[in-house]
Amino acid sequence: MDMSPQEYQNYVKRIAPGSPVGKNSLLAFVTGGAICALGQWIQNGFLGLGMEKTDAGTAASICLVALSALATGLGLYVRLARFAGAGTLVPITGFANAVASPALDFKSEGLVTGTAVKMFTVAGPVIAFGTAASVLYGAALMLLGGG
Repeated sequence: MDMSPQEYQNYVKRIAPGSPVGKNSLLAFVTGGAICALGQWIQNGFLGLGMEKTDAGTAASICLVALSALATGLGLYVRLARFAGAGTLVPITGFANAVASPALDFKSEGLVTGTAVKMFTVAGPVIAFGTAASVLYGAALMLLGGG
């Protein structure tokens, strides 16, 4: 059977099952909200221990990163992601997963050439472009007299 790329795309669209957008959106919303609520609960716990709000927020962020990395290492984060989809992409936990997951995947290649080198294959561009964007934003803010 000889098909052009366009004919093949039409064929695939015709036979592929539809995506349950409503269900996926609801699961993402509920899961992302639950992760955020967990972060707020952790922050409230630190506030209850007498921490300042900024310090409690930092401590809660550290806890979320640690929990996400632990869940990734135990294979739980990928199962949650399969269930909840985009809801697991809450920035801080999704980023921690994006760093921990490749590190685990490539640990068999060695500590330096595997884990250390491959750790930022997914998150590296985010870090690089995020840093560049923050420098540009800071420079613009400084030039416009806002900082």
